[in-house]
Amino acid sequence: MNVRLQHIALPRPPETEEIARAFYSGLLGLREITPPRSLQSLSVLWFGIGDSSELHSFVEDAMGQDRSGRHFCLAVDDVEDLRDRLEAAGLIVVGDVPIPDRPRYFIRDPFGNLIELTTLTAGA
Repeated sequence: MNVRLQHIALPRPPETEEIARAFYSGLLGLREITPPRSLQSLSVLWFGIGDSSELHSFVEDAMGQDRSGRHFCLAVDDVEDLRDRLEAAGLIVVGDVPIPDRPRYFIRDPFGNLIELTTLTAGA
């Protein structure tokens, strides 16, 4: 199975879009990517890292560790086949806001860390 890191998602306080842009794009030199229309109401910012990885910056009020949206995402060849294996192993699979050309879901590792799993289709 081909597995690679697809993106990292990091929270930021509300009303900090310009600070995030200044740091990630201006200071670090990451290119800003327009997020999918389905996520625009969430005030999320996306930045390209190299040729195929991304950093997603999203708004989140302070929360406890077990409720945080912090996660990493792995792109796999067949996300639905993997879902079947994970559920068969007793893991709970949780969906989220759909993203076109990126079927996805979340799981938690044995230590409670949030992991997103996706398959990038032709349009992604």
